[in-house]
Amino acid sequence: MTQETLYTLALSRINYFSLSGLLELYRRLGSATAVIEHRHDILDVLPDASPKLREALSDLSEPMARAEAELLWDEQHGVEPLCMNDARYPQRLRECDDAPLVLFYRGNASLNCSKVVCMVGTRRCTAYGQDLIRRFMADLKTLCPDVLIVSGLAYGVDIHAHRQALANGYDTVGVLAHGQDYLYPQIHRQTANEMIEHGGLLTEFFTGTNADKVNFVRRNRIVAGMSDACILVESASHGGGLITTGIARSYNRDVFAFPGSVDAPYSEGCNMLIRDNEAGLIMSAFDFVKAMGWEEDIKLKKAQQQGIERQLFPLLSAEEQQIADVLQHHNDLQINILSVQANIPIAQITSLLFSMEMKGVVKMLPGGVYHLLH
Repeated sequence: MTQETLYTLALSRINYFSLSGLLELYRRLGSATAVIEHRHDILDVLPDASPKLREALSDLSEPMARAEAELLWDEQHGVEPLCMNDARYPQRLRECDDAPLVLFYRGNASLNCSKVVCMVGTRRCTAYGQDLIRRFMADLKTLCPDVLIVSGLAYGVDIHAHRQALANGYDTVGVLAHGQDYLYPQIHRQTANEMIEHGGLLTEFFTGTNADKVNFVRRNRIVAGMSDACILVESASHGGGLITTGIARSYNRDVFAFPGSVDAPYSEGCNMLIRDNEAGLIMSAFDFVKAMGWEEDIKLKKAQQQGIERQLFPLLSAEEQQIADVLQHHNDLQINILSVQANIPIAQITSLLFSMEMKGVVKMLPGGVYHLLH
């Protein structure tokens, strides 16, 4: 237990009341120890320090006692406090104006990976959204093998992002809206345990902190701030995913969204962001990597040569993708031959092909021949 860590936790405890000026004071003096040493003359360091801040710093008995209890619990349960001036603290987040002074971390992944991406969205993730996440994560792994995937371990998009990251060999970090002493939702415990071995769980909250609504909003700034880019998978016209993308934009992070059908309620938020030029439209991992300028990854060129870009039609159902795959290898087929090769009955393939035409994926040529568009 170092003095600096103890003091940082004590200051963080004070800052639970969002005292303006405390973070600025810390940045000016460079450490929590220096802040404590100057607590009786902080006006010399920060002339406009508020009376509230001066009063909070005058008596540290309760914050220090709470900090000592927290550190003891952390040591007993394998949780590492990461102070802002610790090299292991997420450096991207540290640059943000409202970064937390300390984070509590349980895991083994570097939070300063060369590429960090957060994936967010609705808690009511549809089959379409799940398919997007599955395809995106599998193909991103081919294009960029070393990426840290960040989300909030909530229902829906979050948990699917974590699980698909693990399935593809990525480290993944869940940012919690409560302390490390319990997990919400509890049903995600097994995935959380896997993440501790292949990523981690991260929070700014002390033990004993409940998953209150306001904490989820505070949590979102960490998700956005520690990432290079924020991807919105599905979102209604209002929701936590849109809050996170808004925070990401305020931090000058790249924001992307998958489009969806104009009448799909959980694509409404994504479509709005794209319409208002607040998010880049992506339809594949290839689109994302290209937009981020990560093409220097050798894997990308290889993937292009293998036609990975063609295989990514996130708007297609599994059966539609089957048809696209057949046409990719044997283009310009009559519907009866296509039906046999795709192993889909004629009655069903007719409506599927019509849907694919509406999506601009295939075109019907004279003679009932179907052509896959490039």
